[in-house]
Amino acid sequence: MNIVIADPSLLPHRALLEGGLPEGSTTSWYDSANEHALMADLADADVLVSARLTKAMGSVASRLRLVHAPGAGYDGIDLDALPEGAVVANTFNHEESIAEYVAASLVILRRRLLCQDRSLRQGRWASAAYDRSIPQPSTLRGSVVTFLGFGHIGTATWQLLRAFGCEGIAITRSGSADTSEHGLRWSGTVDELERALEQSDVLVVSIPLGPETTGLIADGELDALGADGLLVNVARGPVVEETALYDALSEGRIAGAAIDVWYRYPGSDGEGSPSALPFDDLDNVLLTPHSSGVTADTFRGRALDIAENISRLANSEPLKNVVASR
Repeated sequence: MNIVIADPSLLPHRALLEGGLPEGSTTSWYDSANEHALMADLADADVLVSARLTKAMGSVASRLRLVHAPGAGYDGIDLDALPEGAVVANTFNHEESIAEYVAASLVILRRRLLCQDRSLRQGRWASAAYDRSIPQPSTLRGSVVTFLGFGHIGTATWQLLRAFGCEGIAITRSGSADTSEHGLRWSGTVDELERALEQSDVLVVSIPLGPETTGLIADGELDALGADGLLVNVARGPVVEETALYDALSEGRIAGAAIDVWYRYPGSDGEGSPSALPFDDLDNVLLTPHSSGVTADTFRGRALDIAENISRLANSEPLKNVVASR
């Protein structure tokens, strides 16, 4: 079985992934999904491990039986480019890492640790103990958190925040989150999002991006969250309307945000501004480079999942996490 692997985050776990492959497998590794570089190996590939498949790639990959996304997202895979009979599968394993990021971000924002760090580097002790104009911050205990999206990430994050003494509301497209099973205050559909935010101190965004969720969080929703509200986006940038978020932060209409997913992404050199707007000038924002799920724990789990699915394919067994087929 010929396998082309084009994801740099899997490279540190090459031995682990290859150790789980069927006997006789051959692998070709690339540090990106550059279609021109991959063309020669795709011609006789049975499996492509990549977050990207273009029409040009599909046109030469007539033997492909499986395109395995190296994570949960597969929006970069052109389903029309799949050869007949091929399937797309994905993998997760990022939810615990992202949950830890969300919890840490909320503590940093609620306790104003970013401001304290910057000030102390300049010799100013920005604490209510030394400056009576600074209010004493609250802990997360008793905060009401709305989860926009309550899948792998939302449920894992809720388990952590519940231990902080928070209350939870789940808003999903189906409205099917089980309140009693998860110990939530209540759950509902996106039609009830504004009502949830009016009751909430925190919004955690982890809902998938699609036509119906693009710009789902805009001025009205941010105003409903309120001047003391905190937002963490670990979904996709455009779920939260870019200008509305910047304006709400810069005008103090919400207290702060942790933004891990963006509106512009860099090229292969990893350089470039994540937004046309100057979020980096704001002192109430934690900016991270889509790194909330990037841990060794995440990618070890993904390497094992991918190897298992390739073995299942070789043994004509049902694959896990199939999300599309041709």
